[in-house]
Amino acid sequence: MTDYRPLIVTGYSGAGMTSVLKALEDFNFEVFDNFPLALVDSLLEQAGQNNRPPLRIAIGIDTRTWGFSSSAVLDVAKRAQARLLFVTCDEAVLQKRFNETRRRHPLAKDRPVKYGIDLERKLLAGLKKESDIVIDSTDFSIHDMRHVLEGHFCVPGEGRLTVTLMSFGFRGGTPREADIVMDVRFLRNPHWVPELRELTGLDGAVGDYVRQDPDYEAFMTRFRDLLESLLPRYGREGKNYLTVAVGCTGGQHRSVHIVQELAAWLRAKNQQVFVENRDL
Repeated sequence: MTDYRPLIVTGYSGAGMTSVLKALEDFNFEVFDNFPLALVDSLLEQAGQNNRPPLRIAIGIDTRTWGFSSSAVLDVAKRAQARLLFVTCDEAVLQKRFNETRRRHPLAKDRPVKYGIDLERKLLAGLKKESDIVIDSTDFSIHDMRHVLEGHFCVPGEGRLTVTLMSFGFRGGTPREADIVMDVRFLRNPHWVPELRELTGLDGAVGDYVRQDPDYEAFMTRFRDLLESLLPRYGREGKNYLTVAVGCTGGQHRSVHIVQELAAWLRAKNQQVFVENRDL
């Protein structure tokens, strides 16, 4: 049974709240990010009027939100009978994320990032303790996060199987979120052609070169046949999200081209597809 109680999403800055809200939007939630606390009651009241079927609403609230405090969020959640989802992350990983992106922590201002992280942990300690669901994003990729959220919020039988086609390079490691991995390093490599080396599998010249491999057509036919037989079975098993990873040496030429070809083929069959070229 679908749970139509409002969902309030909160947590530490840099822990992945934006990724959570984007995934919930894909799961047919109406999403409101950084929404003023004082207006939440009014929003939910309006959303509950004349909506058939009812809406699933997710509201992102964090320390940037106007009127924010842990007690105020808990009060709103209690009045709305809302669930609380808290996104957490290890301090060292948060520090690394802020340093790598050169973003300022919203609570640090002109102080070091660590000051903002420590202050936020103190401010949100009570909120984290009272949350219905706590998700730790420390070791998660975007796809790992999505898989976890599916388990909590994707309604069985709702919608179609969503397929992510990911190109990658083996020199950067095999993506751990992949359900199916296909190695295409046996195809001839455009890297060794000087005029193709700086191009990618998104370029027509690279695609033409890869398609001229004598084993290309037979491989693609068998790979498409395999996917065509497996996707309905995954759907019947209740799986909502499948990642198919295609790898070559550097993730720039062969795997990228093949992912584009597969995406066009699946979309022509009305399959919902997302494409991620990890190493471009």
